[in-house]
Amino acid sequence: MSIVIDRRLNAKKKSTVNRQRFMRRYKKHIKKAVSDAAKNRSITDVASGSDISISQKDLSEPIFHHGQGGRHRSVHPGNKEFIKGDRIKRPNSGGGQGGGLGKASNQGDGMDEFTFHINHDEFLEFMFEDLELPNLSEKELRDMVEFKIRRAGFVSVGSSDRLNIVRSLRSAHARRIALSGGSRREIRQMKRELREMEVQPESVDEKRATFLRAEIKRLNDKVRRLPFIDDIDLRYNNFVRLPQPSSKAVMFSVMDVSGSMTQEIKDLAKRFFTLLYLFLQRNYKCIEVVFIRHHTAAKEVDEEDFFYSRETGGTIVSSALELTRDTIIKRYSPKDWNIYVAQASDGDNWEGDSSVCTKILTKELMPLVQYFSYVEITDRQHQNLWREYETIQNQFQRSFAMEQIKSASDVYPVFRHLFAKREA
Repeated sequence: MSIVIDRRLNAKKKSTVNRQRFMRRYKKHIKKAVSDAAKNRSITDVASGSDISISQKDLSEPIFHHGQGGRHRSVHPGNKEFIKGDRIKRPNSGGGQGGGLGKASNQGDGMDEFTFHINHDEFLEFMFEDLELPNLSEKELRDMVEFKIRRAGFVSVGSSDRLNIVRSLRSAHARRIALSGGSRREIRQMKRELREMEVQPESVDEKRATFLRAEIKRLNDKVRRLPFIDDIDLRYNNFVRLPQPSSKAVMFSVMDVSGSMTQEIKDLAKRFFTLLYLFLQRNYKCIEVVFIRHHTAAKEVDEEDFFYSRETGGTIVSSALELTRDTIIKRYSPKDWNIYVAQASDGDNWEGDSSVCTKILTKELMPLVQYFSYVEITDRQHQNLWREYETIQNQFQRSFAMEQIKSASDVYPVFRHLFAKREA
């Protein structure tokens, strides 16, 4: 069996082709390592590259080789422990096992795990694979700003970089046939007449033969003077800009920063929104993100204030929902935009406000949005806001989702569950 290995190097002296093939082959192991890394990282380095380790057992592969051939019998004396079909135990840990754990031993051998590094882009690719914004649909915009370039036949005038060589040569060949067709027919007729004269020498008219030879030469010179290719033969690829329906989307990131939100809970909320922001920036071009912080009052802020502002206060969740509703009405028409809302809170809300939140969501906000996701961050029992939202989830099962985060290791699995690809 022949094995061909492409060892061509890219600019950084790495075999890009083999690296990509290796990553496709061990995709399952890399995704698991990326998932484990994303669970335990801090906010600042959640998307940086990572070292991936694959055990030697998973790297082994079967091979074909030539056997000895024929029939062979062997006798292994001294075997009093095993019979056919028994499994041999793994050697004791110790020298050569590669893990560095366990006691020293004078038995056993093995190999270290294979470790390689994946960069920032590769890490994000595996981290956000099979994720999407649910219920994303195309919106027809009045002021169309997106266009797609498409082929639209050929034109006789254009820039040299769009010259279609095959079509130009075909046009030149057709022109030469059309212009020289009559002359070629006359040449064939004259040659046929000359051949008939040569067959019957006694009836040859020398004057006529001389005339035919001169006329054939003149017509051949005329045909040869035709240019092989002319300016009128040139054909250029034509491209047109066609307006396309836009899949523009806006994500409202709503975070509770009230006094009941401890620093640990806020860090978990920021970790969730960091993953969401990276996912949107990487997977979607036409996406806008609106950051809203709230305690007793809600405020639209920029990215810096959203993640690092220290403002706090009481808890009135309806203020954030009202601001989200008003912003949608003013700037993001549901006819033109896919609207998404992601809310993170510890679930502790002023008791009299939870019913107001239910009213705003069911009657005013949910009819406008494609998808609403709520994350409750607490390691205790569900709070009053969760119980209110359960009634909404039963009413809007396709466009409303709820999840609970208890620790840092839950952030990434919850994020993947909320934005996993769903069947149409």
